[in-house]
Amino acid sequence: MLLQKFAAMPSKAQGGGVFYEELRKNFEIRVPERFNFVRDVVDVYAQSEEERRALVWCDDAGNSITFSFNDLASESARTAHFLTALGIKKGDAVMLILRRRYEFWFFLLALHRIGAIAVPATNMLLKEDIAYRADMAGIKLLVTLEDEILQNEAENALLKNKCELVTTGNPRSGWLSFEQGGVTRDGRAIQGYKSYSDLWTEPQKNDEIKNSDTMLLYFTSGTSGHPKMVAHNFTYPLGHIVTAKYWQNVVDGGLHLTVAETGWAKAMWGKIYGQWLCGSAVFVYDMLAFKPALLLEKMARYKVTTFCAPPTVYRYLGRQDLSVYDLSSLKHCTTAGEALEPELAKRWRELTGKIIYEGFGQTETTLLVGTFTGMEVRQGSMGKPAPGYDVDIIDNEGNSCDCDTPGEIVLRLDSGRPFGMFSGYYKEEELTRATFEGGVYRTGDIARRDKDGYLWFLSRKDDMIKSAGYRISPFEVESVLSKHPAVMECAVTGVACPKRGQAVKATIVLAFGWEPNPALSRELQEFVKKQTASYKFPRIIEFADTLPKTISGKIRRSAIRAIDKISALTSAKNQS
Repeated sequence: MLLQKFAAMPSKAQGGGVFYEELRKNFEIRVPERFNFVRDVVDVYAQSEEERRALVWCDDAGNSITFSFNDLASESARTAHFLTALGIKKGDAVMLILRRRYEFWFFLLALHRIGAIAVPATNMLLKEDIAYRADMAGIKLLVTLEDEILQNEAENALLKNKCELVTTGNPRSGWLSFEQGGVTRDGRAIQGYKSYSDLWTEPQKNDEIKNSDTMLLYFTSGTSGHPKMVAHNFTYPLGHIVTAKYWQNVVDGGLHLTVAETGWAKAMWGKIYGQWLCGSAVFVYDMLAFKPALLLEKMARYKVTTFCAPPTVYRYLGRQDLSVYDLSSLKHCTTAGEALEPELAKRWRELTGKIIYEGFGQTETTLLVGTFTGMEVRQGSMGKPAPGYDVDIIDNEGNSCDCDTPGEIVLRLDSGRPFGMFSGYYKEEELTRATFEGGVYRTGDIARRDKDGYLWFLSRKDDMIKSAGYRISPFEVESVLSKHPAVMECAVTGVACPKRGQAVKATIVLAFGWEPNPALSRELQEFVKKQTASYKFPRIIEFADTLPKTISGKIRRSAIRAIDKISALTSAKNQS
């Protein structure tokens, strides 16, 4: 385990809050003058423990491969030579749409070797999404998995773009084959990647990679407006030491599973950097579709030791008969991405004996807030600020809020930006300056802080409901509704109301076996009234087959509000 080389950490001899305070006080990241994750982590493991397990991969077709660090060092070197043969150099942007294919790790590590910019993206993107990202980031090369629908969309998106197209899997007309090579757009013959050397030489002095160079570029999921380009530099992996060591609690020699697909920043939280720095291998299940029973089967078969997934995944797993799966290897469970309802956490603990430890962060950061090793778990709370981050809750005037007073989560940057925080928005200097103006980064999320320093998530800033003078958190109402057996998923929003300003509305996806009817609506309203303040109950209930979500799976309350606004305008027009 290379962790001690890059981080100074307190002893675990202390327990509870004492350990957390020591962690906050004494944790320190040691950053080499020129840090490169591949050279300083992957290659070091490959040379000193060449057979150490790094990546365990499987898919729905029964294929399974285990890669050692030596394997990945060699495969990424060959891939780097393949990319440079195509003309990719330091600073060039390369988009990777590889879902959970193992080739993603070959390409990502290869781009780190070169000093090029990796731009992971999801295979759910359509023509306009791909075109926007390619134009904004100046993509020089697009790499995709073998997927006819996706590749058709990519071809249509990039008709006027000069970037090369590379496919894994079977060859495709007009594309270069990663395995077999082909002819570039300018007529050059390129060999398949296996033909290249498995040794890599560091770039020369004038091309050497600096810590401040952009390494990774993620587009935000875009719940409103166009996605922004979040740029991380070469020190970013070190920021995930805390994520893996003290929140996910990964085990040296263990096997960690984060469910996220590689197109999302959460993959960087759980599928490579922090886990490998802490000595844990990464488990990747390249599922074609999420099927709870199959996921549980894989977790049991491969003996996953630590697990991270959004609450939605836990919700579906908890509806399976867990007694038929041997989850005895599972030691620690975490969640992030959306707020965790206390009832769901309670059910998971009853079924598995495991607590779900919450965390909070953004594409722009690593883990900002979490329930860390040794801390008391307060179910429903995100936990406390992560080491290295100066987190505060402020009001509209920028003043720190009193205990239990809702406010915006911000990061104070008086002492500089912490490792793991983004460099800025790529090619958006004015937006970046505005974002960090006044030495404060605003997250746009609302929370409250209790007297002991625990943070409790309430909503996105623009999701808060103001009804009859009350400020109502959608999450608080959703948490109550989720306790009712009829509710599979729900989204709470505010709708215009002449008497109250806004009325609370719940859009509900029913669990299997339940049918929508007025009696059930009244039952749900009374259910909420009995468990929380009466002013919070949903005065409007609407049943739906699905909820609108971003392509990263987050509920788009803004879309529900927009539909309601259009419906209200149409109704008013028809009545006039």
